[in-house]
Amino acid sequence: MSERIVEVRRGEMVESVHEGDIAVVHRSGRLMWYLGDPHLVTFARSAAKPWQVVPLIESGAADAAAMSDEELALACASHSGEPMHVEKVLALLQRVGLGVEALRCGVHPPYSSAAYESLLQCGEPLTAAHNNCSGKHAAMLVLAAHLKADLERYSMSGHPVQTLILRAVSELTEVAPPDIALGTDGCGVPVFALPLARMALAYAKLADPSGEPEPRQSALQRISRAMTTHPEMVGGTDRFCTVLMQAGAGRIIGKLGAEGVYCVGLPELGLGLALKVADGHPRASYPAVVEALRQIGVLSETDLATLSAFHHPVLKNHQGTIVGDLRPVFQLHRAI
Repeated sequence: MSERIVEVRRGEMVESVHEGDIAVVHRSGRLMWYLGDPHLVTFARSAAKPWQVVPLIESGAADAAAMSDEELALACASHSGEPMHVEKVLALLQRVGLGVEALRCGVHPPYSSAAYESLLQCGEPLTAAHNNCSGKHAAMLVLAAHLKADLERYSMSGHPVQTLILRAVSELTEVAPPDIALGTDGCGVPVFALPLARMALAYAKLADPSGEPEPRQSALQRISRAMTTHPEMVGGTDRFCTVLMQAGAGRIIGKLGAEGVYCVGLPELGLGLALKVADGHPRASYPAVVEALRQIGVLSETDLATLSAFHHPVLKNHQGTIVGDLRPVFQLHRAI
């Protein structure tokens, strides 16, 4: 059963509460810490993006398209739709002879309000390249082109691209494909329902792939390096994923998922963490992630100061006055 994870206070009174579940797993598969139900099955949502990049590298498609680490980080991203993201998506598509119309992720305004305001002021149209998942979709098109597979249906379950991705997800999480329930993500591709502990295991392998065979080990090392070296591509200006990985300086790999999901890999410890906020509200996931990492002992006082706005977010009224805050209120349980 989920446990209370974050309280929302107005003044000194608790106004709302969020419950959640956490699993922290060693790359050997041992459960190390937990909160609530570490085996809760839920959709990984965009936290699965680093796993979805594995076949792109192992197939040789990334090298054939001369993809840089920045572009690989973008393939793992839920980006803000800033020019640095959009321009790289379009350049990657152009490199394989495709345009923005090939993307099947749909269109939404950039997460970056500054980027959106700039588009409106300049009268430039919104396109699928502004979608936070456009980097992932561009990478899937690169893989489809390399496989000489249908480019129109690359996002659909059963397509060769999605079949390779499902196999990689199965191997990383050690859950057999028939046991992985599939849904459809917000961007139209298959999304995977998995126990939190198995998501955490996959992130532990991403963080420390030393026990994996080749070419899997090299692929995971490349993805990890891309994300931690170019965190601005994974999120964007002032986004939590970016700030967390910048603070971690190679010690932390972080990736959000919709509906209150967040996953972390810790290379120095060979650990993975997966979190789910029960009501799906993302405002509770960032304070909970920072607090869990604090309790595990991976954040210094300097790190905590850098992440303080995410660890203890304040609530402001329409006059800009601070009227409350969010506070993590849990204690992780040791499993061993």
